[in-house]
Amino acid sequence: MNKSIQKTLILTPADVQYIMQHIGPDHLMDDLISRLTKAFKSFDPTQTHIPIRSGFNYEEPAPGLIEWMPLYQKGDQIVIKVVGYHPDNPSQLGLPTIISTISSYDTTTGHLVGLADGVLLTALRTGAASAVASRCLAKPDSTQLGLIGCGAQAVTQLHALSRIFDLKKVLFYDEDKAAMDSFPARCAALNLAIDFLATDMSTVVGEADILCTATSIDVGEGPLFDDLDTQTHLHVNAVGSDFPGKVELPVSLLKQSFVCPDFIDQALKEGECQQLSREQISAGLLEVIQNEEKFQHVLNERTVFDSTGYALEDQIVMNLFMDYAKELGRGQEVSIEGLQEDAKNPYHFLGTAKKKELNHVHQLVLKDM
Repeated sequence: MNKSIQKTLILTPADVQYIMQHIGPDHLMDDLISRLTKAFKSFDPTQTHIPIRSGFNYEEPAPGLIEWMPLYQKGDQIVIKVVGYHPDNPSQLGLPTIISTISSYDTTTGHLVGLADGVLLTALRTGAASAVASRCLAKPDSTQLGLIGCGAQAVTQLHALSRIFDLKKVLFYDEDKAAMDSFPARCAALNLAIDFLATDMSTVVGEADILCTATSIDVGEGPLFDDLDTQTHLHVNAVGSDFPGKVELPVSLLKQSFVCPDFIDQALKEGECQQLSREQISAGLLEVIQNEEKFQHVLNERTVFDSTGYALEDQIVMNLFMDYAKELGRGQEVSIEGLQEDAKNPYHFLGTAKKKELNHVHQLVLKDM
């Protein structure tokens, strides 16, 4: 048997954090944005199949859901992210709202090649996806970023967008005052020369060139705002709508904007696009990235990136961290699967154990003689 296929490379949170510290957050984010851009540009649906995510949602013992997001790359790799979304986690348990793991499988054997903590990876890839979309949809000289929702995702949205745009000011709002007050300190490690301004929602919406919404608003309680003035060139990265009936943006804003989802079929089911018909959706992100010249006119218009999460992003961030782990010698190789020497004998170990037991008894008899 090929011993190399017996091991699964596992990246724990400590491994993920080590990689980011060693590589550097800016270099890692730049690499992720670059890889994502290339993956979108070269995406071939005949070679890579990405179905709509599925899962279970429930109200007990706490409101939440568990979903799986699969990707199949023909003749190469299957990546599956399992993600738990539980909005009460931060306030009730001190845990992240989103907890996840990402796994990678070899399509030749079915072997589990890698398994990684997906909490930070999900936050990074979501921020990077907004940066990729914003480069195609937002006014190039945008300098003011607005954030509604100051949780973990707000940090990576700011980080990723600061790598693409020359941001001068970030205006932010959260109904949770503690989250809003602590936001600048949580961004300190990014060493950004940006003015931070905590303000009200109408100011954030009205003054932003680029607006990111990343909240845990409940199903049926949206939108976050309505009838607020915006810049005529406003670009929105709508991140928080990820469940049927959960929306952040008013339909009036969507109808006066160029609406671009990451995954049209999924967005119609659980994104901002569930408020629209398919005919009212302007174009998907893949189409925009693969035909940038065709969409240059939208850079000075209102635009919305409906970010519901795309398994292609999970594949890219998983492979990025696996590559760095191998380069840096991080992670633990573990034999998880039962890849016995005799594939046709699932009980082979019982015979081996019995033989060892008899040999041990025989040695004791000889010793006593």
